[in-house]
Amino acid sequence: QVQLAESGGGLVQAGGSLRPSCVASGSISSNDRLGWYRQGPGKQRELVATITSGGNTNYADSVKGRFTISRDSAKNTVSLQMNSLEPEDTAVYYCNARTFYKNYWGQGTQVTVSS
Repeated sequence: QVQLAESGGGLVQAGGSLRPSCVASGSISSNDRLGWYRQGPGKQRELVATITSGGNTNYADSVKGRFTISRDSAKNTVSLQMNSLEPEDTAVYYCNARTFYKNYWGQGTQVTVSS
């Protein structure tokens, strides 16, 4: 079992920044892929960014150049630096851990961007 705990969401104006982070505990490995997904109102959950143990990153086209994902494998944490936030970024952001056996999800942290 893996437990994920997000924090760092909030309310910001357009153009602002947030840096949610996620702490993984339990049967987590430094080799597991970590990432962030989000679900906006009336929308499906979508990938935001992922990062492998080797540092390979993948970003949704809508956030490229604005968001940066990073991880600290020793601490089993993953963060998402979000800059130049737009109202369209408003969503619940979910931490994800993809182990060899199973996907795990956090409870989510709300990000609201006002215009």
